[in-house]
Amino acid sequence: MNIRRTKHFKPEVSTSSLNDIMFFLLLFFLIVSTLANPNVIKVLLPTSKSAQNINKQQINLTITSDKKYFINQMEIQTDQLERELVNQTKGIEGPTIILRMAKDLSVQDLVDVLEIGVRLNLKMVMSTEKGVSGL
Repeated sequence: MNIRRTKHFKPEVSTSSLNDIMFFLLLFFLIVSTLANPNVIKVLLPTSKSAQNINKQQINLTITSDKKYFINQMEIQTDQLERELVNQTKGIEGPTIILRMAKDLSVQDLVDVLEIGVRLNLKMVMSTEKGVSGL
């Protein structure tokens, strides 16, 4: 009497549905990562060949192409810019202003903002997109 089985059981894991799950996870994380952008105001930045990251306490100053001023996503009037910068930098040691200007603004607009930074003794850094410039 032969009690042994002729066929052996081989465990198997079905992986056909894993492709669908991975696709949905990838799609979910792509959508969430675009929503987590802290700079909500869209401005086309000028490009530069090199970039430097800053890890100090920073304040974002954004100027749109229609000359609207935003400090950390709060719109302010042009004549209140200096007073708001003083209020925002009060109590911060070594504040850095990240200047995000639209690339179609004039150089005079940049100089006007930099003069305010010099008067207030603030460090200003212009934000650019990394890439090859058109020159």
